[in-house]
Amino acid sequence: MYCKILSGGVMGISANFVWVEVDIDTGLPSFSLVGSLGSEVRESRERVSVALKNAGYALPASRVTVNLAPADVHKEGTGYDLPMAVGILQAMHYFPQEAAEGILFLGELGLGGELKRIRGVLPIVQAAKEAGIKECIVPQGNAAEGAVIPGIAVRGAENIAQVVAFLCAGGENSGKGGAGTAGEETTGRERILPRTIVDTQALIQNPGHGGDDFSQVSGQALAKRGAEIAAAGFHNLLLIGPPGVGKSMIAKRMPGILPPITLEESLEVTGIHSVAGALRDGQALVPGRPFQSPHHTASSTTLLGGGLYPKPGLISMAHRGILFLDELPEFRREVIDSLRQPLEERRVQIARMRGSVDYPSDIMLVAAMNPCPCGFFPDRNRCKCSEAQIARYRGKVSGPIMDRIDLWVELQAVELKHLQQTWEEESSKQIQQRVLEARKRQEERFAGTKYRFNADIRAEDMERFCALSQAGKQVMEKLYYRLQLGARAYHRIRKVARTIADLAGEEKIREEHLLEAAGFRPGER
Repeated sequence: MYCKILSGGVMGISANFVWVEVDIDTGLPSFSLVGSLGSEVRESRERVSVALKNAGYALPASRVTVNLAPADVHKEGTGYDLPMAVGILQAMHYFPQEAAEGILFLGELGLGGELKRIRGVLPIVQAAKEAGIKECIVPQGNAAEGAVIPGIAVRGAENIAQVVAFLCAGGENSGKGGAGTAGEETTGRERILPRTIVDTQALIQNPGHGGDDFSQVSGQALAKRGAEIAAAGFHNLLLIGPPGVGKSMIAKRMPGILPPITLEESLEVTGIHSVAGALRDGQALVPGRPFQSPHHTASSTTLLGGGLYPKPGLISMAHRGILFLDELPEFRREVIDSLRQPLEERRVQIARMRGSVDYPSDIMLVAAMNPCPCGFFPDRNRCKCSEAQIARYRGKVSGPIMDRIDLWVELQAVELKHLQQTWEEESSKQIQQRVLEARKRQEERFAGTKYRFNADIRAEDMERFCALSQAGKQVMEKLYYRLQLGARAYHRIRKVARTIADLAGEEKIREEHLLEAAGFRPGER
């Protein structure tokens, strides 16, 4: 008998539908899999046959052929186990053919028949909803993740026996030997596999940032100001200072002052984390802005993504949030330089023999570094580094990368009076309130455009959104020649000044805004 079951897979973060076609015919006992399969899918033959046997559904002594269509699309992952098992059982007449119509199946089978969570459920369920599919059956560990998509019933199953019972109930209720009213039909199926419900708004409104707060940072007013400007305009930030002055402490508290993540943004981020397999068992959404902090031994593949079958890297997992690179010069230079294009284009393109994929990487880069190898320059009482050593250390980070950083903040050792202070420092909530007010001004300004934050403004729209008075143009002329600015740095100062004006509640960029923005440029200040 021939039958087919609907399933799905992912390429990059885009979903595609796969029809699992099963045919059981007379002949020598065999189990064949075809359809451009990866190694994980080819291994499904053993997992499915053993899982069905241990669950009480022995394979017939017949020729079993399973095709994953379309055959010209490469399939990988373990999510095709469940649809294969369902197709085989349907071909063996365990339930009527119409019982599985209109349902998408995903899941990995354990050898005992249990269902294990898989990667990429969210984008597949989202594509299923857009295609008009009404139901999905997934492992219980993925049910909350899939249920964040409204308008589609997502049911979580713990094992293959539950799925079969659900389909048998559907077959009976459809008139094939069953009885009862429509209300009883729904109740019977719901009792076996109830629909998973997730309150997405409650998750977004209560992200749980933990106990990290800016009120715990003593002193460092300039660094806090730089962090506030960066958060308000989504600008890249570099913190420079000796060990122990609070660089990492400030960076780790920045998610708490960013605008709260929206549901649409959270779905984007959760989809990436789902494809990467980074969601916890039962996790529905990434409720807050992501914060990724790779170790300085990370490779380009770890940071950007890749592999034989491309997976998202940490820069994509930080999408809509912060990528924090601590000890920036300790990263290999080629790894740092690989960030040039993603920082400009807000996306990562990965080309491999098996295909080319695009991952979003709309991030705020926050980096921290020491001023010299020992960390204490320019304090010559403690720093013994030679000029050549300092130049070599700073030269590990290329000029093009440094040019893409909007705000440079030099931190000094914390004064004793700040460590012994009795007054309370400004909290993250207070800073965030000013950030939100500046963000609201940007939303009104950029309504109907492709921009979200001031950092997004491109050179061709600079005069429209960052217009300067005659006095402002004279200030920028002096800064341009005195600081020997390039075109990119010139535009970045204007964008930062636009954010400073927004924080001050000013519609026009004033000379003092430009001067403060220039004060966050490197070296010559």
